[in-house]
Amino acid sequence: MSQYIQEEHVIFRNTLKKFLEKEAYPNFEQWEKEREIPRAFWKKLGENGFLCPWVDEKFGGLNADFAYSVILNEELEKVGQGVSSGICLHNDIVTPYFASYGSEEQKQRWLPGCLTGDLITAVAMTEPGAGSDLAGIRTTAVRDGDHYILNGEKTFITNGNNADLVLVVCKTDPKASPAYKGISLLVVERDTPGFSRGKKLNKIGMHSGDTGELIFEDARVPATNLLGEEGKGFYYLMNKLQQERLVVAIQCQVEAEVMLKITMEYVKNRKAFGKSISQFQNTQFKIAEMATEIQIGRTFLDDLIVKHMNGDDITTQVSMAKWWISEMAKRVASECLQLHGGYGYMEEYEIARRFRDIPVASIYAGSTEVMKLIIAKNLEL
Repeated sequence: MSQYIQEEHVIFRNTLKKFLEKEAYPNFEQWEKEREIPRAFWKKLGENGFLCPWVDEKFGGLNADFAYSVILNEELEKVGQGVSSGICLHNDIVTPYFASYGSEEQKQRWLPGCLTGDLITAVAMTEPGAGSDLAGIRTTAVRDGDHYILNGEKTFITNGNNADLVLVVCKTDPKASPAYKGISLLVVERDTPGFSRGKKLNKIGMHSGDTGELIFEDARVPATNLLGEEGKGFYYLMNKLQQERLVVAIQCQVEAEVMLKITMEYVKNRKAFGKSISQFQNTQFKIAEMATEIQIGRTFLDDLIVKHMNGDDITTQVSMAKWWISEMAKRVASECLQLHGGYGYMEEYEIARRFRDIPVASIYAGSTEVMKLIIAKNLEL
């Protein structure tokens, strides 16, 4: 058991597991087919205290530490990446912006709904022509009295189709030099005039995960929905990326652990040439190699979680964890599918879905290449 886990965390995990065994596991395949997690499930999560438990008690939260978030990420990921991606983004990536940079009025207006599941959140950074190059976004927000006029398009947005609150990264000063100093964050609400959704994106994997396109055509956003200060958006994003990338590393680690577990069960039961394929040296070596890398990932990750909970700046180490663990999980997925033989290519086997789901983790929240650039920069190369 990890050193940051206390008795209350164990109780929380057991309660969450029972909830998911009743409400998530039996329905997950249907959600994958429907390409959506129903809002009713979000509401049940909220009713049971599984949405944003870290939020302050005065807004209805539990004021829980980050270990609760880790447990939520891990147990939701065990169900499936399509489930964990949107819920964990809401819990630990988007809502923290409201808590850290929102005014008291904004917190009172939004945080209670984020806790109950009445308000689903999304963050809109990526555009058709700008992904890793955040300073290159083209979405603009021009002040017009008590409103901003927002124009632009966003794509690959997790929770994009169902979001009630979208944290939009935009340029309030397109002429700023350097460009990142002109970036601000606007919270766009569901019924905002000029805000529409594009098509629901048809992804290779993570089918139950809601991913969409957002369109803003002279959308009138109240100036009171500006989060923090104008022109400070880029700094806010940089401050929150440590936790975002840590969350993704946690998800990838769990994926690798689950894939190894189901593969070990398979090779013990699968017979070939008169014995279990787990008895073949090649199988044993492959399993040994994966188990070693997975243990290395878990040890590194647990150390970073403790440091993050202590408030340490671990930008470099989180970048290392995000790229290495996501790439490790992809290697594990490939090896595990191979050990399943032809059955690994069949949809009814769990490894097939997890094989499809995992590759995107080395792209979103900062690609492997961007992580290496950050590491190299911080190593003063």
